[in-house]
Amino acid sequence: MADLYQQLAGELHKIDQQGQLRNLVTVTHHDRGEIEIAGHRYLNLAGNDYLGLAANRAMIAGFYAEQNRQNLLECYGLGSTASRLMTGSTKPYARLEQQLCTLYGTEAALVFNSGYHLNIGILPALAGKQDLILADKLCHASLIDGMRLSPARLIRYPHLDYAAIEDLLSRHRDKYRRIFIVTESIFSMDGDTADLAELVRLKDRWQAVLYVDDAHGVGIRGATGCGLAEEMGVLDRIEILTGTFGKAFGGQGAFVVGTRVLIDYLLNTARSQIFTTGLPPVSVHWLCTVLQQMPQMQAQRTGVAELADRLREALRAEGLRTHGSSNIVPVLIGDAATAVAAAERICAAGYWVKAVRPPTVPAGTSRLRLSLNAAMAWEQLAPLPGLIKAALT
Repeated sequence: MADLYQQLAGELHKIDQQGQLRNLVTVTHHDRGEIEIAGHRYLNLAGNDYLGLAANRAMIAGFYAEQNRQNLLECYGLGSTASRLMTGSTKPYARLEQQLCTLYGTEAALVFNSGYHLNIGILPALAGKQDLILADKLCHASLIDGMRLSPARLIRYPHLDYAAIEDLLSRHRDKYRRIFIVTESIFSMDGDTADLAELVRLKDRWQAVLYVDDAHGVGIRGATGCGLAEEMGVLDRIEILTGTFGKAFGGQGAFVVGTRVLIDYLLNTARSQIFTTGLPPVSVHWLCTVLQQMPQMQAQRTGVAELADRLREALRAEGLRTHGSSNIVPVLIGDAATAVAAAERICAAGYWVKAVRPPTVPAGTSRLRLSLNAAMAWEQLAPLPGLIKAALT
């Protein structure tokens, strides 16, 4: 056993030497997008609470104010006691999945414990040896892990390259029973968006199945918060549409919406759904509360978009490189060590900013990732472009 620990210590040393050793940081969340770490306050630009709901005092207080003796266990219980197929599918689950169906206009919905659970469960359940998966090269690690667990062949196409997708479809469609096109809607490291209308056109022409992970779109995009698919007018034309509750919804869990046969099949075959304990009733009940209010949060969605546009303009005015069209605003730097050093200087000024570097992004593309939420104000962000420029000079 000592040999095992020595080996692990050696591997950790290598990770440390590469500048990639990570540690947990204890955080307390506050209002206005701020956090507290080791007694210091920062504006949190590294989180995913896009609508500021996870730290919305009024909303949280209202949620708990409805607690009483009658609904204590049903709605505010702290454990589901079992997997959903046993006795863990509580009443809040039924309400939440019905609300999802109503909002998305689908026959059925299925809630998973997290986006990771969802993405490692769907493709292994649906894609077999006779199938082909075509996936964007920048798909999230959870999608990649799901692809690896599937026996289907995998080809990763260049990022947002629709001509490459059509070429692959034309060359491979007749060789496989089914082809799955897999993409995110908004890509988490670049803040850029997929052309979902073009992907729908391609999958229709070549009779493929489109799988869209709308984790960074749900809640924050679309007239009612149904994400980028709603914004682009293709909500009802995507076979497998998923989203997460861990970002704009300020909660935990994830979901897939679709036909009844798709959802029933996943319920019976997705191992990450079957073999895990369900979420606590209180967590699911919170999601019901948020989902009910989500269509009315257009002012928050518009506010975040305006903040992001203004920040991009200010960054470019300082001569900094940025791109994308979402509330995820990257600042491209290139060298990993330079990005890390800049992030440390910016943190010292009261902005919790982290450097994103290999292996998360390709070598030579290290960047600062700035994630905005609706609880922030421009006055908090205004000094940031100048601070970043100063940190890089």
